[in-house]
Amino acid sequence: MSDKKTGVTVKDVPAREFIVALAAHFKKSGKLELPAWHDLVKTSTGKELCPQDADWYYLRAASIARKIYLRGGIGVGAFTKVYGHGAASTTTPQHFCRAARGLLRTILKQLQEIDIVAKRKEKKGRFITRNGQRELDTIAGQLVKSS
Repeated sequence: MSDKKTGVTVKDVPAREFIVALAAHFKKSGKLELPAWHDLVKTSTGKELCPQDADWYYLRAASIARKIYLRGGIGVGAFTKVYGHGAASTTTPQHFCRAARGLLRTILKQLQEIDIVAKRKEKKGRFITRNGQRELDTIAGQLVKSS
């Protein structure tokens, strides 16, 4: 029966719901600008077409922000493995294809510009900033209140 406020973090909400909510926040706030090529680019060399969802760029940015929140120090190379996939053909065995580096680098730079992630001196990869952690925790708190 205490009146203490309990903090809600990104770890307390389901991943899919959080990513969709954060993507909607990015789209509504206008912080992320869509590149001119966002509707033409493939996400990997193993893909045949570009993504069909109109908001795929915001979803990918939200997913990247969540992954950096959970495990800092991830760079472009690690994200190419995370978002890569098994490319399959009808007659040949399946082989793993990494994701497109340029796309991931562009998203990371945009997240860095809006102060969600940042680089640290003498360390590799990107880390969540205080402002980024606050913003992501706020979105998570809104999700918990609404459910």
